[in-house]
Amino acid sequence: MDDTLFLMNSLWVMISAVLVILMMGGFILLETGSTRMKNAGHIAGKTILTFGISSIIFWAVGYGLIFGEGNALIGFSDFFYSGYDIEGISLSGAVFFLFQLAFAGISLTVAFGGFAERAKLSVYLVFALFFSILVYPPIAHWIWGSGWLSEHGKQDFAGSTVVHLTGAMAALAATILLKPRIGKYNKDGSANNLKGHNQVFTALSVLLLWVGWFGFNAGSTVSVDAGFFGFVAVNTNLAAAAGTVAALIISWTVTGKADVPMMLNGALAGLVAITASCAFVDTWAAVVIGFIAGILVFYSIRFFESRRIDDPIFALSVHGTAGVWGTLSTGLFATKELAAVGKPGLFYGGGFEQLGVQALGVVTCGAFAFIVAFAILSIMKAVMNGLRVTEEEEIIGLDMSEHGSYGYPELLQPEQKLNIVSNQRPQAN
Repeated sequence: MDDTLFLMNSLWVMISAVLVILMMGGFILLETGSTRMKNAGHIAGKTILTFGISSIIFWAVGYGLIFGEGNALIGFSDFFYSGYDIEGISLSGAVFFLFQLAFAGISLTVAFGGFAERAKLSVYLVFALFFSILVYPPIAHWIWGSGWLSEHGKQDFAGSTVVHLTGAMAALAATILLKPRIGKYNKDGSANNLKGHNQVFTALSVLLLWVGWFGFNAGSTVSVDAGFFGFVAVNTNLAAAAGTVAALIISWTVTGKADVPMMLNGALAGLVAITASCAFVDTWAAVVIGFIAGILVFYSIRFFESRRIDDPIFALSVHGTAGVWGTLSTGLFATKELAAVGKPGLFYGGGFEQLGVQALGVVTCGAFAFIVAFAILSIMKAVMNGLRVTEEEEIIGLDMSEHGSYGYPELLQPEQKLNIVSNQRPQAN
């Protein structure tokens, strides 16, 4: 093995792993900005805590379940990873492990979007454990760990299915079982817009996620050889840009207003969609994939809201609908030259075979993630005396009810403010 190439590959993937882990900061800002101020500290704190839990579980069993020797369904070796190098890859085994750990953490974070503003903190902790063992690893093994979908040539370069669709289907299970937030729907079924408290946070979060996605997609080359990671990065950027523009145009056209949150969701949808195909399609196709994702996310959000499915972070649309489209898109646009996995897409002479494999992956992985997550949460609901905080606690906000303090000092109760002011007044002589 070329020592120089080994070191350069290791450095590149290490940088990419750091970028992906920093995406957690983007998700913190996205979720806090998209929800109400009374829950901001809770959302930020649980994101860090659950990433810690998922990291430990990935080290103990997750990595082995995905990449360990086993059968077409699951791995059975390499538990409690201890830093050894890995055969078949020209980079540090520890760096590869950390890179894969970051992906598992992102998928869990996507799933928790469906819990926002109404789930108990204890539910996050327990579900993080089971998701990291029973939901994410089997799907990752099927596609990335030489499992049965890999044998069929399933194309998912960086995780439109493995990471995003898996997380979104778990989020769907949570939203169904938790039911809508107080005040979200009226008796006639019409929806109220429970607006997030900080649009600047959400805009900054999208920029951070956009940058982090270069680690997500381009880093998945796990190599600097021939500089192919640059091509993947270009496709990633073009899809995000197209999704941004498309979502703004469609929202402006339909509603008469240039909706900023919708534009931001369009950018994320473009990123999610291109994640499967970024290494398999030409640049013009990346623009098309991102643009269609931006339109789909607009209508998907409206669809779920009309069905009284309360999805505060729009995880179902951004990561679910866009994840489905991104996965299917390789079956249309994968070129003969770039399809290192599977076969060319429909528009490049491959017929419907690859599209069929992609559809098979969507259906089986989506169904597995939803059914297993729903079963886990149903059992938790029975054992833990419910998944949801009380009505009073939800109205007060999870910052105070779960943690005893607000994420923002100015959110003190009025009587507390008066006490502080009176205590600070100078005393008369």
